[in-house]
Amino acid sequence: MKRLTIRDVAERAGVSVGTISNALNRPDRVADETLARIREAIDDLGFVRNAAARQLRGVRSPAIGLVVLDIDNPFFTEVARGVEAAASEIDHLVILCNSAGDRSREDKQLRLLEEQRVAGVLITPAGRQASKLQQQIRERGTPVVLLDRRSPRRDRCSVAVDDVKGGRLAGQHLAELGHTRIGLINGPREINQCADRRAGFLAALEENSIKLTAPNDIEMDALTIAAGEAAAKRLLARKNPPTAIFCGNDLMALGAEHAVVTAGLHLPDDIAIVGYDDVPFAGMAFVPLTSIRQPAYELGYRAAELLLEEASGEPHHHEQVMFIPELVARQSSLGIGAAARGQA
Repeated sequence: MKRLTIRDVAERAGVSVGTISNALNRPDRVADETLARIREAIDDLGFVRNAAARQLRGVRSPAIGLVVLDIDNPFFTEVARGVEAAASEIDHLVILCNSAGDRSREDKQLRLLEEQRVAGVLITPAGRQASKLQQQIRERGTPVVLLDRRSPRRDRCSVAVDDVKGGRLAGQHLAELGHTRIGLINGPREINQCADRRAGFLAALEENSIKLTAPNDIEMDALTIAAGEAAAKRLLARKNPPTAIFCGNDLMALGAEHAVVTAGLHLPDDIAIVGYDDVPFAGMAFVPLTSIRQPAYELGYRAAELLLEEASGEPHHHEQVMFIPELVARQSSLGIGAAARGQA
């Protein structure tokens, strides 16, 4: 079967192609009787039925854009599940985009989403500051909600987790276990979450009179399993390796676990590891991973709710929602261990 076009709809409705275009994009310019005839033609032909019907009522595309930092990270998979659940409740679709932490790629995706006339955009920005394009899109009428990032402005919505608090929980946990020689494996500080987690972690160490030495403070270009493993190998190769490591996310922590095990060491007796996110498989790792839990599903669901409320055109109060993380202690850190007990 050939693909239907607006010419087919125009022929069925007995109007011009220009009238069909106006009906789909500027329905206020078309007489009610003509609109009714066009709707009937769309229904008869099955021409993009749902989207066309919504647009004929003056509504944007029944889709929202979701731009995430790294779709390989299961944390964002859970976030996307929450977004999709909220969107599907009012018959909206989710267009998922992966910026991979690249600002130019992010801008390209934002332009494409705007061209598709999405109802709104949820985004975890690739940089510490929102791009000019995000603001321009908002000024042109497309709502944008920051996801997993707190907005510094009160005129836009955001949903985030207190990552400074999360980093502090990790540092306090390791300090309470008796560790004083501690390492940090983290992603780029240009990523807001990485910077906040580091700040909270350092604050907890300082409160416990523990210093993070420069060789034990490793910043990688990516928050991946491979990056975590490579960084952990560097730490383990030191003359006096740390007895505990905090990783910027669970993927890095799993890579660090692999490095420890392949080196013939034991968790947590030789070294303790704490991750961040508490992704679904963290508790099912070969050595169950201690992690800072973020409510990923709830994060996505609430962000989508706020976006859809703003996109509805009804009076809307901008909110900056902040979730509180929690420590989930498991085998990868529990117990002080021989190495920690033998520290100076």
